[in-house]
Amino acid sequence: MSRENVNAAALALCMTVPTTPAGIDLDGSHVISPPPVPTTAAPCIAPRLQVAIAGSIAGHLAGVMTKPDRLPAATVIAQTSVISAAVAHPSAKPVSRVEHDRMANAIRALAMDAVERAKSGHPGLPMGAADIATVLFTRFLKFDPADPAWADRDRFVLSAGHGSMLLYAVLYLLGYKAMTIEEIKRFRQLGSITPGHPEHGHTPGVETTTGPLGQGLANAVGMAAAERHLASIFGDDLIDHSTFVLVSDGDLMEGVSQEAIALAGHLRLHKLIVLYDDNGISIDGSTALADSVDQVRRFESAGWTATRVDGHDPAAIERAIEAVRQSERPALIACRTTIGFGAPNKGGTEKSHGSPLGADEIAAARQRLGWNAPAFEIPADILSQWRTAGERNRPARLAWEQRLAALEPSRRAEFLSRLSGDVSERLATAIGKMKESLAQTPKDIATRAASELALDALTTALPEMIGGSADLTGSNNTRAKAMKVLKAPDYSGTFIHYGVREHGMAAAMNGMALHGGVIPYSGTFLVFSDYCRPAIRLAALMAQRVFFVMTHDSIGLGEDGPTHQPVEHLAALRAIPKLKVFRPCDAVETVECWQLALQSQDGPSVLALTRQTVPQLRTGFDASNRCASGAYELIAAEGGAAQVSLFASGSELALAVEARKLLAARGIRARVVSAPCFALLFALPQAVRQAVIGTAKVNVAVEAGIRQGWDAIIGSEGSFVGMTGFGASAPYKDLYCHFGLTAEKVVEAALNKL
Repeated sequence: MSRENVNAAALALCMTVPTTPAGIDLDGSHVISPPPVPTTAAPCIAPRLQVAIAGSIAGHLAGVMTKPDRLPAATVIAQTSVISAAVAHPSAKPVSRVEHDRMANAIRALAMDAVERAKSGHPGLPMGAADIATVLFTRFLKFDPADPAWADRDRFVLSAGHGSMLLYAVLYLLGYKAMTIEEIKRFRQLGSITPGHPEHGHTPGVETTTGPLGQGLANAVGMAAAERHLASIFGDDLIDHSTFVLVSDGDLMEGVSQEAIALAGHLRLHKLIVLYDDNGISIDGSTALADSVDQVRRFESAGWTATRVDGHDPAAIERAIEAVRQSERPALIACRTTIGFGAPNKGGTEKSHGSPLGADEIAAARQRLGWNAPAFEIPADILSQWRTAGERNRPARLAWEQRLAALEPSRRAEFLSRLSGDVSERLATAIGKMKESLAQTPKDIATRAASELALDALTTALPEMIGGSADLTGSNNTRAKAMKVLKAPDYSGTFIHYGVREHGMAAAMNGMALHGGVIPYSGTFLVFSDYCRPAIRLAALMAQRVFFVMTHDSIGLGEDGPTHQPVEHLAALRAIPKLKVFRPCDAVETVECWQLALQSQDGPSVLALTRQTVPQLRTGFDASNRCASGAYELIAAEGGAAQVSLFASGSELALAVEARKLLAARGIRARVVSAPCFALLFALPQAVRQAVIGTAKVNVAVEAGIRQGWDAIIGSEGSFVGMTGFGASAPYKDLYCHFGLTAEKVVEAALNKL
């Protein structure tokens, strides 16, 4: 029997009923889900807090904050006031509705208090999604606060990063050592581990940096793909975990979300579960001002299982999660919630979204919630329940460690090596062989073709590399010969066809890198780095080793014209902190740049590669990596000190070499400096950097892009031969002549300064 047929009765309780028409709530401006289950019996509503709502919506809701009228059948799922442990984690103890409410209110209280003290933040989401988080973290998520980096933990991604106090509150309540009550009090303060939006590497328990909406959801797709791949390699005994995501309306409005959910549905990533905080409110007001999408049907059309529940009914949430876990597809649970739940005047409105509630509203909310503890104080019995929930997976982690220890030594070493990310020994061997081959048989080829040759060797030596392309595989040359495709149901492949989804691809790669055990790279055209840029920036912010192979790197791509010819893109990418932009000049430099990118575990890299053929300028064998300094003297001046220093990157280095010859014919001494990576050059001590730049009277740089960024090398008085506007459609040699990217123009620029 397939997993789709397992627990059919549970699934029947949660699946949507497409024939049931959607309803309209409030003033007719927001589309509400149809009942999630057909019912013939009167609903049995679990006990819940009754909270008055102010404003224009009060009359519609008759003073009930939880809005049970929206989901008249949802509560059939929860016909008991005791939340079962049988369908959740086997070590979870039954929790009464009263106990659940108090645990959820602890999240709400901490969120209100922290945002109020900071005079900044978003209390609405943590208060509205507290019931969801309480069920998820205490009943389902597999984790251990004693080891936040446990490789087989479930991943939780707060894609709606503005609701960061939800996550910080939960981490404190569960007993993550670093998350103290003092850190909660220092919310959004300099030096705290509770920044305005969650930051990976800054706060233990935070799986990814979120805030730019939609990114966390796409990261989670990458995490889920990495989990399935590693499980296929090492087996379920070592890798068998789920990825849960909490998303907001805004996450699902961002375009990257469509790319992400389409990819996840296509790959059938069934261990990915998205919980949608469907509160119907954005900063401007009702989401109906700008959106009328039925998200459940949207996800279903992308190949997901999707359902709707009352997001304030813990039993309904629990049963929905348990049901979708049986699916063979990724799952969406749309949880209808009230933003700012508990706040009597601002709850259910945009006023609770992104501003402190204020002292009076907090006092009133405490009264409504029955929460009598002072600010930042959690009653001992409630904290004890949370801490017990935090410890429930420790036996599972210890058992996992025993299974790992019992592995055959070479298998265990391989697994641990993948987790560590260390590739130095295997990488050095592969690089050395490639450079020896190029020394013996030089190749005049495009650097994208040189990259393909490098990947043939690298992916064999480093099977943890997972490649891909945004529907440009034959142009980007990113699929090595031995690679098979990663697809459902066989996830052991190492190449992903992302489709025309650059943004989703880049963000998913971030998720893979964050998951660990794999090294992701993918390809597109350099001009389309604009589509990838938000994810590239976050990769840099999170210091993740992710590789973006960007081919067709200049007007040298030719006939496709200015829409596809990058001009400003190198400068724009070089401006991102912690991002290494490599633009190699030939096959040897391409190999060296791949080595430097793979060695670097402190940030992402872009490899900007040519479409057109370039000569191999590096001849002979050099065991050292000359690109490691970011720039180096390729050819020294002859007959004395250099009068002119010629700088270039990529395909234009050949122009600089030719210009040197023309200058020599005029009796002018010139040197040529290759500058494949500005970031590495600028990281050198000033004296070393200056030695590379030299002391020639005249500095000239040539690059088929704009000048921006080059003045740090050639100075403001230096000459630049490059682009000052967009390109054109023509054969690339004609374009180089038309735009003055020739050796003769480089000579002219030098002579003008002499």
